[in-house]
Amino acid sequence: MLLLGEWWWAAASAASALGADVVGRAWSRRSPVALPFFLWWFLLLPRGPHSPRNLRSVLQPRSGERILEIGPGVGVHAQAIAAALRPDGVLDVIDVQQAMLDRLTRRARRLGLTNIVATQGDARTLPYPAGTFHAAYLVGVLGEVPDPVAALRELHRVLRPDGRLIIGELFLDPDFVSLPALRAKGADAGLAFVRQAGPRLAYWAVFRPAGG
Repeated sequence: MLLLGEWWWAAASAASALGADVVGRAWSRRSPVALPFFLWWFLLLPRGPHSPRNLRSVLQPRSGERILEIGPGVGVHAQAIAAALRPDGVLDVIDVQQAMLDRLTRRARRLGLTNIVATQGDARTLPYPAGTFHAAYLVGVLGEVPDPVAALRELHRVLRPDGRLIIGELFLDPDFVSLPALRAKGADAGLAFVRQAGPRLAYWAVFRPAGG
């Protein structure tokens, strides 16, 4: 049973999440856009099915791999994946907002994570050579990209032929992409759907380059 103080904390978190969701939905109605930096604290709220632990279970990062995260925000998932890639793996993170990357790198330094490489850039024009990454992932980000199919095509390009792509989507996200819509976009980008993990309204989708 939760203690009284824990109940207050849970209620405050729920109220904050609801308020941020309302703001996010109003913001996103204008056009697909990244979460504004002033809402960075929202990224620290509990993720439930989209926790870093669950991502790690689906992604299965291994030491020696090079993995890409698009739209890492302040690094909630990046920290767990970078730690799992040690001692020889590297996590590249790319975000359109330098302020998010600055906060991410400060948090990583405090944790002693030295294998995160941060780059400011656009998911539609990734600054990496073809076949660079063993894996890539996005959590609640694809719907924020103005041209998601272009971003998926770029991910196809930078993945190795045997690479894997993990996309997490949560129904409460104002930019939620349903699994049927995602599968159609993936097919347009040359990505083969492998499987779904997690519940339908808080799913992980696993893709591989078609023919890989």
